[in-house]
Amino acid sequence: MPNDPIPREENRQQAEGVRERAEGSRQDAEQSRRFTEEHRISAEAARNEAEQFRRLSEEARNLRDQHREELEAVRQEREQLREAGEAARVAAEEARAASEKARHAATDAVHATADLLKHLLDNMKIVEDMRRTLRDIRDVNKLDVN
Repeated sequence: MPNDPIPREENRQQAEGVRERAEGSRQDAEQSRRFTEEHRISAEAARNEAEQFRRLSEEARNLRDQHREELEAVRQEREQLREAGEAARVAAEEARAASEKARHAATDAVHATADLLKHLLDNMKIVEDMRRTLRDIRDVNKLDVN
């Protein structure tokens, strides 16, 4: 039995060494688990940020597309207004030309009316002269009869 205490002490020391190594392994495993958990949390946060960035990018693309469509609508409206302005300019030019023709026609009509009135006046003078001549002839015939 004298040999018993030494092996027990050796066993106890060995067991203590194994326990300390196990404790170290447990602490390493705990530290590794914490690192893994932190890494998982960090990865989850990165996924959340990536998802948020993806959503923001999608919203930005939608806004860009909406702005592009609105700009195209504005461009088309401007083109329509330009075409309407051009049509109005052409119509105004045609109206000006028609007005000019009407003015010339009115001027020609006034001149024709003036010429007609002059001829009528000349004819009226001739008729008046003929009446006077006829009156004079009648008056001479009345005198001759007496």
